[in-house]
Amino acid sequence: MTNETFIPNQSIVKAFTLLEAFTNDKKEWGVRELANKTGYNKSTTYRILSTLVALNAIQQNENEKYILGSKLFELGNRVSLYESLIYTARDSLKKIATDIEETILFAVLKKNQVFYIDKVESPQGLKISTSIGSFQPLHSTAIGKILLTFSSEEKQERLLKNIDYRAYTPHTITNEIQLKNQLKEVLKNGYSLDLEEFELGLICISLPVFNKNNECIGAISASGPSSRFELKKVNHYVSIIKKGIQEIIF
Repeated sequence: MTNETFIPNQSIVKAFTLLEAFTNDKKEWGVRELANKTGYNKSTTYRILSTLVALNAIQQNENEKYILGSKLFELGNRVSLYESLIYTARDSLKKIATDIEETILFAVLKKNQVFYIDKVESPQGLKISTSIGSFQPLHSTAIGKILLTFSSEEKQERLLKNIDYRAYTPHTITNEIQLKNQLKEVLKNGYSLDLEEFELGLICISLPVFNKNNECIGAISASGPSSRFELKKVNHYVSIIKKGIQEIIF
């Protein structure tokens, strides 16, 4: 079946639209307000909610508001978050690696560090030491700076206070004030750089990956040798990575 001939089942689409309205900021809904939120009429919204209640995907609390049900928790526990992220992003990572001709890394925040969950090697053959499943510090890596920048203010402050500002090279940021100043630049630019800050001879550029709720769930970086990775091409690199990220839907 081709994309041109595929017609999604609208009842399922509407059910998922209702489910996605339940967020950490809004965990319960009444029928009328959920109908207003989604744009569906009240009877359609009630009918779908009733079906979801019967399936235990939705339940009603003591205030007769609708909340997410235990069936979703049960199903969610069957899925590895990292496996889901890798599967969803894999094709885009390969395309970015081909277009940018450098090694591409995908990482998330774990245990107050950068945790690498996927990697696509540079087609030019140069391998970098970072491996899937490894950890690296937040303050000296491009991905780390992205994860810090796009964390909530409270979380960022907590992370900054717990960093061991170790110098890995002469170029490493070694104190909180310097790092905070650089994070302001990252927020303004929308990308971060690691200019031989973690490893001499290696330059990295990273951009954030957001989910549908506009939450930063990870970051993608391109890494290459300083002899080949030209800073004058930063905007070109950014456009390639950004295009690849736009094709990832979480």
